[in-house]
Amino acid sequence: MKARTLFVALLVTLLSSSLVYSQETHKGDRAEGISANKTLADIVGSRVECQQGSADIYPCSGVDLMSFISVQTLNGGVGGASSTNDIWGWEDPGTGVEYALVGMNSGTSFVDVSDPTNPQVIGHLPLHAGAFASSWRDVKVYNNHAFIVADNSGNHGMQVFDLTQLANVQNPPVELEETAHYDQFASAHNIVINEETGFAYVVGIGSGGTTCGGGLHMINIQDPTQPTFEGCFADNTTGRRGTGYSHDAQCVIYRGPDTEHVNKEICFGSNETALSIADVSDKSNPERISVAEYPSVAYAHQGWLTEDHRYFYLDDELDEPGTFANTRTIIFDLEDLDDPVVANTYFADTRTRDHNQYVVGDYLFQSNYTSGLRILDISDPINPQEVALFDVLPSDQSYNFNGSWSNYPFFQSGNIIATSIDEGLFVVQPANPLLTSSEEELPVRTILNAPFPNPFQSQTQFTVQLEESGHLDIEVYDLLGRKVEVLFSGTVQGGSPQQVIFDRGNLPTGEYIIRARGDGISIARTVTIVK
Repeated sequence: MKARTLFVALLVTLLSSSLVYSQETHKGDRAEGISANKTLADIVGSRVECQQGSADIYPCSGVDLMSFISVQTLNGGVGGASSTNDIWGWEDPGTGVEYALVGMNSGTSFVDVSDPTNPQVIGHLPLHAGAFASSWRDVKVYNNHAFIVADNSGNHGMQVFDLTQLANVQNPPVELEETAHYDQFASAHNIVINEETGFAYVVGIGSGGTTCGGGLHMINIQDPTQPTFEGCFADNTTGRRGTGYSHDAQCVIYRGPDTEHVNKEICFGSNETALSIADVSDKSNPERISVAEYPSVAYAHQGWLTEDHRYFYLDDELDEPGTFANTRTIIFDLEDLDDPVVANTYFADTRTRDHNQYVVGDYLFQSNYTSGLRILDISDPINPQEVALFDVLPSDQSYNFNGSWSNYPFFQSGNIIATSIDEGLFVVQPANPLLTSSEEELPVRTILNAPFPNPFQSQTQFTVQLEESGHLDIEVYDLLGRKVEVLFSGTVQGGSPQQVIFDRGNLPTGEYIIRARGDGISIARTVTIVK
């Protein structure tokens, strides 16, 4: 890797002065800065708790602000970037360090967020030589490499960057160089990667090379530095121009309820006019499965599957405010992939446009432009409930294309990273989404004692007792709603205390939720694992 130190003296000066944020002194200046589009100071050094509906100037509920890094700092002194766009994350398997991969109009910035209150910009990867700045960039990860595309950006193609180099950077931030480049197309809107198979699917190709009608341009990336073209798929019954243009997609090894398609590689494409479902197991002969339509379509933009592959949540970027005042999410039931149906439509309380969303466990993490990050409880998949929020742009509650572009909620730490277009990178953490959701009050006929010891290092225990006999599931979740352990599943005899032991095993330090659920019962207790 070739790397050169960028404006180190300036960075040191900034870090020791203006980048260290004083909440009380500058709170008013920050509000003015957002509304006037002025340079914002970074917020680093300590957690800003969500109290009485705000963290600093940012409206919130159940989500704390860990830090904020401005566009100017993210730029690292390279190329004059003025905005961010998409975002992804990567955890170094050797060091455990978590990185934010931040798309910008001038390239891609890489930020160490393993200390969430003190993120460090490690470096900036400029545009591919000869390409030009773009408001649309997308990045995904496979086998410790980042794969990056850009739309309306000349001959950008697909950049490949070896992420393991970040651990060896000295005197950051530095300018980075791409590891490899794929030139079988020029500009593309998005890239999708199935990490199980080692295939990338570039979508929304607008110019240069093999465009595949803007549909799936399929690339074998099993050797990340030697990507090879494998074929196209486009359903020309979809897309505004009838070419099968796909704006975004998700491709998985399907393990849902439709047994006909289990263990096949299935792509779900948000194709402007509909949801396209295709079997791409054979790249030389991909097959259309179905097209899922829905009422009042304006622009089928992006969506994500539930973890059991039963439901798909789709956002329509342009149906607000033209058709609907409130933010709309369409919920597809995919019990039969050949005949998907709309199971329900969720309308948020907010009146903003929706953009990107992802599912982790029982939670849906939505980035909805000017209303920011919204966390929905989807334990009842067709009846989501908003349980937490963090608004990155309090000065703007319009239908403008400003604010939160995307978020990445998949870190093991429970930290969430999100971009705000003109502002920068936010690192936030749910204070406790499971306990802010619609948990029932402790029933009189149920006793769940507090775990002891708590905090604990290796093992804690507690008892649960039901007044009447019944089935009970006792499970452990992390703060993002991912089930990490099943402690008990069976029948509990009424009136008899049931002792339960929670052995941490290989779980990392942090906060967890023990949840007991049965017929009419939903109780939770928080525990903390320490070193």
